[in-house]
Amino acid sequence: MCHIWWKRGERPPGLVDQRYVNAYIYAAVEPGTDSAFALILPDANSASMQAFLDEFARTIARNQHVALVLDGAGWHSGKALRVPANITLVPLPPYSPELNPVERAWLYLKQRFLSMRLLNDYNTILTAASKAWKRLCRELGRLTSLTSFPWIVKIKQVKL
Repeated sequence: MCHIWWKRGERPPGLVDQRYVNAYIYAAVEPGTDSAFALILPDANSASMQAFLDEFARTIARNQHVALVLDGAGWHSGKALRVPANITLVPLPPYSPELNPVERAWLYLKQRFLSMRLLNDYNTILTAASKAWKRLCRELGRLTSLTSFPWIVKIKQVKL
């Protein structure tokens, strides 16, 4: 999608793709570092969130515990969701996506790698999302600069 100037009352010429096939990048990023974990899944629902939490929990060292900051999306919480013992979900207040550090990573991915493209099918979308995530992770310091919110850096400095 994009915006262009055109005559009022007239529709600009162009093709519109009305297919609806999606892939969703689920990610956890450690602010202040370039350390990240992501899965690309076909749905945004509790089952996909559970798969992400289970896989992410396997990457956490035995002596570590992770506080995972989440926005208020419905699939981020739910009665059926079983949060692994080494993860604590920290929900943000309603209507405050600007507090979620990974939101800036999504914006960066969309602006730099994923917008203004027509992708033919799910596999093409999956490949494009995967390449975009890998490119973001290869840019040294980019995740750090995108996700190092002052309030998170202060919290990370506190030893519990």
